[in-house]
Amino acid sequence: MNMQIKWLIVIAILLVGCNESKTEGDTHGHADEKNRDITDSAKKPVHEQSSNIASLTPEQIKAAGIRLGVIEQKNLTATIKVNGELRVPNNRKANATSSFGGVVKTLNVQLGNHVRRGQVIATIENPDFVRLQEDYLEADSRIALAEQEVQRQRMLNEGNAGALKNLQSATADLRSLKARKASLRQQIRMMGINPDRVAVSNLRTALQVTSPISGTVSKELAKIGSYVDVSAPVAEIVDNSLLHLDLQVFEKDLPHISVGQTVYFTLTNNPQFTYTAKVFNIGSSFENESKTVAVHCTVVGKKTGLIDGMNITALISIADEIAPAVPNDAIVEADGKYYLFVLQDGSDATDKVTQRFKKVEVAKGVSELGYTSITPVTQFSGDAKVVVAGAFFINAALSNTEGHEH
Repeated sequence: MNMQIKWLIVIAILLVGCNESKTEGDTHGHADEKNRDITDSAKKPVHEQSSNIASLTPEQIKAAGIRLGVIEQKNLTATIKVNGELRVPNNRKANATSSFGGVVKTLNVQLGNHVRRGQVIATIENPDFVRLQEDYLEADSRIALAEQEVQRQRMLNEGNAGALKNLQSATADLRSLKARKASLRQQIRMMGINPDRVAVSNLRTALQVTSPISGTVSKELAKIGSYVDVSAPVAEIVDNSLLHLDLQVFEKDLPHISVGQTVYFTLTNNPQFTYTAKVFNIGSSFENESKTVAVHCTVVGKKTGLIDGMNITALISIADEIAPAVPNDAIVEADGKYYLFVLQDGSDATDKVTQRFKKVEVAKGVSELGYTSITPVTQFSGDAKVVVAGAFFINAALSNTEGHEH
């Protein structure tokens, strides 16, 4: 109902502009009717209206939402239409995890944040962290004493004042303590702490969880105050720079696919933007029971708005056949024929003067991804500006004006 009201309002605005010149002409015509001669030239109409030219003011153009564009070159004639999904390879995904269990003290990122490799994602607290550092310092002190005991037993043994077994026992204790220290050193290093800087006055109570790769935070798997187990992920990071397109191609279409082919695709839930990809790998086995083969493509150019897991509709170009094309809304139908509106006089719709649009006939071709290929029936300049939005309103106003004259 709202669309009908809007349509009526826009048509009324356009009709007022189209009829103003007629009303003015009729007024002058009645004023001079008594004074003109009855001749053959006087029988001609005072105002001659063209049936394929519409003149609109800037106000009417704005009210109707008319927008100009150009005829583009699109590959719409030799393609295969397939469905697929956006994917990020596993080697471009990572979980930020902790090597030790503990309670989340701080969480420094949110969904959608971009993080660098090594950036701190969160901090985790656990009393065992302090105990581990204490054990390391204790092992270091005991090693110093054990080395002194080994030295003393060696001197006693050389002077035949001590038993050999005491030297052997002291040596074994020293080796055990060194092994313990090495183990504790590695555990402290895994906590992100430099073992050489561990001191009684510098014991750390929390460890840092860092991002293993650069990318975007796609999931938050913990919150402040929650307990995370060993190796439990705190957040998931995805690097979208190598976003791939996984297409499901049927067996009958496989002979037409090859590495390097161009793929145009749109998001299933937002088809107004078109993206580009290139085929880089063709699968060698069927996917489940669908009788389709996975075709992998690399997304090239703009990637704004593309996220791992989105469903897409794609066109795989199988021939380099380029044809002139316009957006679907640029084409109007009347009496079984198709038309475009071409801007006359080479001026823009932003000028503060009346604009003239000529109705020219075209033949329609293939329609894909919001575009339709065309072949001009009425010749016009290839670089002419055409109405790509609001053509329907111009056509409706022009048709109503013609009906009013009759």
